[in-house]
Amino acid sequence: MKPTRLCELLGIEYPIIQAPMAWITGANLVASVSNAGGLGTLGPEAGLRTPEEAKDLDIEEQRLREQIRKVKTLTDKPFAINFPIGWGKQKIKNERRIRTGINEGIPIAIVSMGSPDLFTQELHNAGIKVIHIVTSVRQALKAEVAGVDAVVAIGYEAGGHIGTDELPTYVLIPQIVDAVKVPVIAAGGIADARGFLAARVLGAEGVYMGTRFLATEECDAHAEMKQAVLKAIDTSTIVFGRKTGISRCLKNEYTSRHMEIETAGSSFE
Repeated sequence: MKPTRLCELLGIEYPIIQAPMAWITGANLVASVSNAGGLGTLGPEAGLRTPEEAKDLDIEEQRLREQIRKVKTLTDKPFAINFPIGWGKQKIKNERRIRTGINEGIPIAIVSMGSPDLFTQELHNAGIKVIHIVTSVRQALKAEVAGVDAVVAIGYEAGGHIGTDELPTYVLIPQIVDAVKVPVIAAGGIADARGFLAARVLGAEGVYMGTRFLATEECDAHAEMKQAVLKAIDTSTIVFGRKTGISRCLKNEYTSRHMEIETAGSSFE
């Protein structure tokens, strides 16, 4: 596997980034990926143990600080933290997370769900490299103007939150590669060497994978969740929440009920 600009930029051996997945991507997984030569990424809720803790900003900040420090005891390699900007209370949470990251001296920030203009300069001032999540050429160009170091281009195939433009990964990647000069990292439906090579052929300088790491021993996900992923087939996921926050998830009772409510709401519009 040949190194790319991304490897030099981030100080990693392989251009593979473990994507964050909220509270289930904690210090053990992050350090394992970084020690193996990739880039591990802490989820924004890493370390939280109960839904009640997630409601307390002070506890959340404490847990994140503990996780950062734990990663540093497990590896001397670079790692990242994801900061989803969001809006309302989520934005307030994220601002506190960023302050925690800066105070703890993290090397890399992966910023998502918001404008790159908000925190890129502040993070750079603290010596932190910034990777911004984008889902369209327009967003990628805006991120580059804001001064980010690289962009992650996430396609429709991705798990979790995806872009409202719903552009497929391998359609999106070459367009963004042609549009910007910063390194482009491919994300969405990439899970093996074939997907990695396809992304590289299209010009991406690295890949960003979350679900591929979910079933690992080091991931903090419940054993039953890991089994559900391992047993999943081609039609096991569904995209839902187009009015409340579009996401891809395994089909389950929650997604079924959510879509029923959305459908019922549409009939009254």
